Amino acid sequence: MKKSLIIALLGLVALVALPPFLKSYGLYLASTWVVFVIATMGLNLTIGYAGQKSLGHAAFFGIGAYCVAILMKAGFSFWLGLPLAAAGCFAVGLALGFPALRVQTIYLAFATLGFNTALWLVMRNEEWLTGGTFGINNIPRPHLLGISLEGNLAYYYFVLGVALVLGALLWGLLRSPWGKAFTALRDNPIRAESLGVHIQAYTLLSFAIGAAYAGVAGALFASLVQFIEPAPFAVGSSIMMYLMVVVGGPGYFFGPLLGCAVGVLLPEWLRFAQGWYLFVFGTAVVLLMRWLPDGLLSIPDRIAARRQSREASAARAAAAATPIEPAKPETVGA
Repeated sequence: MKKSLIIALLGLVALVALPPFLKSYGLYLASTWVVFVIATMGLNLTIGYAGQKSLGHAAFFGIGAYCVAILMKAGFSFWLGLPLAAAGCFAVGLALGFPALRVQTIYLAFATLGFNTALWLVMRNEEWLTGGTFGINNIPRPHLLGISLEGNLAYYYFVLGVALVLGALLWGLLRSPWGKAFTALRDNPIRAESLGVHIQAYTLLSFAIGAAYAGVAGALFASLVQFIEPAPFAVGSSIMMYLMVVVGGPGYFFGPLLGCAVGVLLPEWLRFAQGWYLFVFGTAVVLLMRWLPDGLLSIPDRIAARRQSREASAARAAAAATPIEPAKPETVGA
């Protein structure tokens, strides 16, 4: 625990100290990475801790983005749009959780996939509201306590601050009785219900809270890119978010950090491959899933398990090699 805390603090210091040395595009990528970390933190709660299958997370991401964009273009403040985006996604996520009460596994994944497709069609076709394929442009960035967040560096620190607050809230949630109920729901729903866990309530909450995180991320994304259109919220984006959680390690708190680095930053680093970069990226992900099906953060656990297995094997071998002394005959008294 202490080692993990030290690593987390060193990572936080790096996230705070390094960005001033990045150029404009580097800051944009760093902010994009943090935004997707926020979104996948919510998805990790849904699929990694609660064990539900969701392929519709990009829909909530889009709801948050369009909520802020439409309100700000109408003259309202970002600080009104942000909580409304979170609350709206929470309510929609609560409704989407109802199919999970009747269907599970691949059938639930298809249900959320259908939801994402339907919402994407609304974004694309309802031009009077969303701008359709032309999108919404000139989305302003907010001010915080009189400080403008127009600059990429200032906006990066703002997004990072939001991520830290939401991360702390999720950390506390997962270590509360609610968090234990979520993991019980994932591991053995029947046993969890016998212990008094309300399966229906926690299933709905896992979708609703995860959706709220995606809504906040979408709101931040809209002001980051300052232009939105339906493409970033299609089914492919939901699959990529799912992939980010799986690559980082579902059920690991820091999994989204590594998963989003693979999903957001790795494609940029592979630009040198030009037309082959998608092939290289896809191959790398397939190999990773082949050798590390539980994600990157499972590596320390796998190493520890192998070490314990070797120690147990050595102990058994030592016990087998130890000669057993014959029992001494009992002396019969006169």
